[in-house]
Formats: sequence, C-alpha cells, structure tokens
Amino acid sequence: MCPRTVCTLAHVFESAGLATVVLTPMREVAERMKVPRALHTRFPVGLSLGKPRDHDFQHEVLSAAFDLLKEPEGPVITEFPVHIGPTDGEPLVCPLPPRLNRELHPAVDEAQALKAAYDRAYQKNQRTSIGMQINAAEVPEALAKFVRIVDGEAWDTVGIPDGRMYSTVHDIRCYYEELACELAEGPIGPWATEAWFYDQTGAGKLILEARRVMRDNGVDQSTWFGLAPAGRE
Repeated sequence: MCPRTVCTLAHVFESAGLATVVLTPMREVAERMKVPRALHTRFPVGLSLGKPRDHDFQHEVLSAAFDLLKEPEGPVITEFPVHIGPTDGEPLVCPLPPRLNRELHPAVDEAQALKAAYDRAYQKNQRTSIGMQINAAEVPEALAKFVRIVDGEAWDTVGIPDGRMYSTVHDIRCYYEELACELAEGPIGPWATEAWFYDQTGAGKLILEARRVMRDNGVDQSTWFGLAPAGRE
C-alpha cells in the first residue's frame, strides 16, 4: 500500500479513537503527514519486517512498533536501529533437481521437476501470488515460449498476448520464489530469492537470454525491459 495512503488511514483511525502505529521506510512522508506514531525502518521496500522467516528479528521490529503505543500523543517517529540493504545476507542455497527429461529444454525440464516443491509450498501456506497471467501448471509451457524467442522466433508469434509478457514472467518468478522458500533452510535474506532465480535457475537464465535477444533485435524496450531488474544484462 502507498505510504501516503497508510499515513492517511492512520489519521482516520485515530479520529475514530483507535491508536495506530505506522511502519514505513519513508520517514519524510511520515514527517510531512504528521502521523501520530511511526517506526522508521531502513529495510528494502516490500520487506516491512526486515528479514523473511527470521521470527526473532521480526518480533524485535514488532516490539519496537508496539512500544510506540505508550506515547499518549504525537507526532512521534522512532528510528529502528538496524539497517538492511538489498545485498545484505548470505546467498540463498537452494538445490535444483537433476535432469529428468533430456528431450526438453533444461529450463522446461527444471520447472516440471520442481512442481512437487511448489505444491508443498502452496499446501503449507494456502496462498500464492501466481495468477496475473498463468497458473502454476502452465509455467513449463510459458518457459517453452521463451525458448522459441531465444531460438529466433519473433516474440509476438510465440503465443504470449500483447502486453502480457511482464505478467507472465511475474508468475514464473513467483512459482520459483515460492517453492524456494520450501526448499531453502534457515532465514532468507533480502532479495535472495530474486538473485537465486536469475543467477542459478535455468528459468531465470532463459528469461535473461530472451530479454537480450529481444533487445538486440530492436524490439521496443517496453516489451523486454521489465523482465528483469534494471541492473541485469
């Protein structure tokens, strides 16, 4: 949710008699909007509690936030003392399956072999972020379309609807990142699953290669640029 929206809601709830605490990485917004109580966290955007699966650290963040409820009135902003950068933490160690069907492209074979891990993750969490364009069962087929792009076929003839390439890659990434949380051991650092996807998996490497092919063939930047973080080639 937009930080400004969160700060606005804090004022609405306070006017109704409900005490609020805002967790935000954007201190200047909280100061400008004079929220009653805010905990400024210097974490990567999207990681509100700092460290995925690190329950002790997350409890520290929540405890610091709840302590602000002791303040009878504000505005008051407290700085959480720990800073986490996007490259902090150990690389994700997540084993990939051996080849099962050597008649398939390695990325397609990999995605099929990982389906059981995805299913376990879904059964455990009962939620998924997949579904902008495809479902989990369609991930191997979607990757096969990127294989065709790498092999020289025009991107707009492989069966990915116009304007839907980004959402397709979003679903492929979610498939891998969600199952990685099932296979990995211990806390997962900020952006660790993203780095693992693009650096280690056949699917991530395939998408990067398709991105390069489209770029080099003069495809409009709006089609391929968002398929990977801006710093990746």
